[in-house]
Amino acid sequence: MTAPADLRAAVTQNCLIADARHARNYTLCTYLLKMREYYRWEKGYGFADSLPKDELGNWLAERERLWETVEENDFIPLSIAGTEYGPFESDAINRALLPLRLVYSGGYGGHAAPHFFLGELLKAEEREGYTILLSGDEHVRDLAAPPAMTQGRTVYVRRESLRRMLWERIEEWRWKSTPGPMERALSHFGFGQNPDAALETMTDWEMESAVLHELGECRAGELLGADWNEMLLALASSRAELIARAVRDHLADSLCVLPALLAQGNAPSLHFYFANLRGLRRELYPEIREAYRTVDETGHWEALGETVETYRHEWLAAARLFLDAYRSEGKECRRFIEAWADRPGPTNEQPCACVMPAPSA
Repeated sequence: MTAPADLRAAVTQNCLIADARHARNYTLCTYLLKMREYYRWEKGYGFADSLPKDELGNWLAERERLWETVEENDFIPLSIAGTEYGPFESDAINRALLPLRLVYSGGYGGHAAPHFFLGELLKAEEREGYTILLSGDEHVRDLAAPPAMTQGRTVYVRRESLRRMLWERIEEWRWKSTPGPMERALSHFGFGQNPDAALETMTDWEMESAVLHELGECRAGELLGADWNEMLLALASSRAELIARAVRDHLADSLCVLPALLAQGNAPSLHFYFANLRGLRRELYPEIREAYRTVDETGHWEALGETVETYRHEWLAAARLFLDAYRSEGKECRRFIEAWADRPGPTNEQPCACVMPAPSA
């Protein structure tokens, strides 16, 4: 279903405003890579296509000039069948759009940055009291284009953005082609024989992992309460925000993703999970990496399951420590969170979430 032109125009304008305000939050290298792939998407180039260097440079300069004209603008409402909606009224907007086989999202992500997209609806389903909306081709998107997100009791998983993320991860690995979890994951899908078909199959496969992660986020949210999101807003654009998000990611994965993949015996997705474990999430959880090395040596996944079970309680305890610090210190809790992340490595006697003292007054 083609989205109405006026709706596309309104969502496009809000994406421009969001990008104008937040695109430069990235490091220069990440910014340029994201802009390159945004150009590829916007102009309809395939992943294997070489991009015209001069045209790309001109487009980048033009887009940055356009951002300067809209950066101070307010987000605009969306009009659907004569009814006007605020850009963050995603539930109401989707009630109007789902019969048209369209799906929309307007919400906030990392660094308190707003995200918008409008795309084709592939499937809508209910799980655990949450609505799961799976989207296909995207008509409008912003620079970040997160593959999955949760707003309230609605989970969004974006197949096109997930496919693009997988391709970027695979291309990054191909630069070095080092043995390890990515090699094991890709071997299952036959990338050596037919890369395009393999990417499509892997995307379909990993959509379930994305759903599982978001359901894990929902369960974590039920355990942590509304103060968690308030804390993230108070910590926006700080290292403490990244640490808190990493801890909650590990909690979500230990509640839902890893137990489900282990129960399914889903080795390809488990290998990809560890190939995709990076940054603070990797640094904060050496125990899970050690458990994966044991799997690599023995071929048995039991050690991983035991580690997930053991540390699930530690991630919940850590998240609750952060909340206690926030409730007593407000945004100054960032000092406590950063000190927690910089603590000495955990030992068997002192699990990771229990080595820090209570926050000071």
